[in-house]
Order: sequence, then structure tokens, then C-alpha cells
Amino acid sequence: MPTIFTRIINGEIPCHKIMEDDNYFAFLDIKPINPGHCLCIPKKEVDYIFDVDDETLKGLIVFSKAVAKKIKKVVECKKIGVMVAGLEVAHCHIHLVPIQSLGDLNFAKSKAADQAELAKIAEKIRSA
Repeated sequence: MPTIFTRIINGEIPCHKIMEDDNYFAFLDIKPINPGHCLCIPKKEVDYIFDVDDETLKGLIVFSKAVAKKIKKVVECKKIGVMVAGLEVAHCHIHLVPIQSLGDLNFAKSKAADQAELAKIAEKIRSA
């Protein structure tokens, strides 16, 4: 059974896509910690990040770097925090979260986002 992320990649579930290439996909988190919180995933379904083959993992990091640079251009923040928890969905993913301090990387702060607000920020990031 495909993961929810594979279903997003396949267009079965809507998302606010930021960037995509042949191997990777980035979209906004629907329960962001901060505005601009994005998920970067390999299109290849692998549950645990350290089970991903080395070439795919290298590519995911480089892809995530490109996405983070776009986010940083349009979201006011000190840095883009990076987190890999891997328990929410059985599909490897990297969280990119605009942060002002270390305390910002806290999933307890996440809440459902307004779809219109997600659409606005997604467009800004895509255009960066």
C-alpha cells in the first residue's frame, strides 16, 4: 500500500508543492511549526532515512539545500532548521523549518494551517 507521501507525489492527495525533480519532491507541511515549514522526500519509498541508499540520501540533502535557500529568501528567519524524526509517516522525509531559535524546532507548536495562507507562501517560495 503506498504511503500518504507517495499518494501526494502521484497527485491523489492535494498539496502545496514547492519543488520537484525526477527523484525528489518538496511540499509544505499542513501542520507547520512555523510558516514555510516544508517536507523534502525521495520519490522512492523507503521508511527509515538510514536505510536509504547512499546516492539517494546525498541527492536528498542537495535537493533539501536548494529548497531551504528558497524558503530563506521569502520567510523571515535566522536559519532553516533541519529535523528528521521519521515516526509520523513510513516514508523518509526531512523537515525544513524556518527558525529564530532552537526552541522553534518543537512539534508541539505545530497546528493546522489555513489553506489560503499555505497557497500564498507556497507561491512565494516557488517563485524564489
